[in-house]
Amino acid sequence: MADLQDDIPTTTEVGEDDILPDAPPAVAVPLEPGRPRPEEPDAELLAQAHTLLAEHPVADGYSGLPWALRHLSWYDLQLGEAAVDTDVPRLREGHVGALFWSLHLPEGRGGESPVEAALEQLDLVRTVIEAHPEGLRLVRTAGQIIDARNCGRVAVVLGPAPGAVVADSLGILRILRDLGLRVLTLAGTAWAGASGLTRFGEEVVREMNRLGVLADVSGASPATAERTLALSKTPVLCSRSAARALRPHPANLPDELLVALGEAKGLCMVPLTAEQTGPTVPDVADHLDHVRDVAGPECVGLSGTYDSGVVHPHDLADASRYPHLIAELLRRGWSGTELSLLTWGNVQRVLRSADFTARAAQHRRDTSTARIGDLDTP
Repeated sequence: MADLQDDIPTTTEVGEDDILPDAPPAVAVPLEPGRPRPEEPDAELLAQAHTLLAEHPVADGYSGLPWALRHLSWYDLQLGEAAVDTDVPRLREGHVGALFWSLHLPEGRGGESPVEAALEQLDLVRTVIEAHPEGLRLVRTAGQIIDARNCGRVAVVLGPAPGAVVADSLGILRILRDLGLRVLTLAGTAWAGASGLTRFGEEVVREMNRLGVLADVSGASPATAERTLALSKTPVLCSRSAARALRPHPANLPDELLVALGEAKGLCMVPLTAEQTGPTVPDVADHLDHVRDVAGPECVGLSGTYDSGVVHPHDLADASRYPHLIAELLRRGWSGTELSLLTWGNVQRVLRSADFTARAAQHRRDTSTARIGDLDTP
């Protein structure tokens, strides 16, 4: 429970109100002309999906819940909260075992600096988790995710956060890592632009490797994504990217980048948004098929993007609906191994790799004292 600020409307799915206050209105994406509304999945496939997810739960790569809760005057995630897409009962119904809580900041948020806004969200995250100890647990490592699952808790991983929160300072990056941050988005910074990483940007990626902070290149330029893939010693994430070959959204990845991501053992986390993947469960499944086929089954994951002010596909309105998506993939012939990697295994691999690389790097590399003014002089 909590007492914070103002109330917000419930967010659901395509065709219904799905916005946050002060965010641009989300446009409902209609079904394609002549395309029938998807039917309920076969009961047997849905039962198989529940059985598989009970063993291999979902590690959801993006949740906007911290910002959504900031606008509620009162909430109870343990019993259920209709004003948001995510609460403990729906997480359990959807078999979500781990959730990446985004610290991204909506546009038009006022005069707060990115650092201030991020610290306030970090404080809120801790308050929320402390208020719901029977359902949620803050974690930092892959091992702690397993421990939380074994204790019947949903593991909360901090990140992605926008690159602006480090304020061009490696010292602030280290402080945020000490507070639990595990994923940083590179797009939208002075050191990761259209021409790629600057010298300081490369130093940021090296320091992230040393700290175990994963680089997220969703929304970054192709040059930045390619250079990050070449430079990073740990797997690179795309926290909200689908296949541009199927839907030409700017955040979706062209096939050449998907191939490079697969070769680098990175992870493309396909968002469940009507704008990026389409208005139906089969549309989302098409993107998952494509990413699996191009990048490989070890390089595809899921990103619910719930509570982030976007419209969701029909029948994927909230965090409880993952079994419907898995049932569709079972219908298409995905194997149990492929599905276990999609939902849980690939995220565990990426986090374990980052943890291992960080431990090794800290023995070989000292803390970086580089400053942007020294490396990126005009």
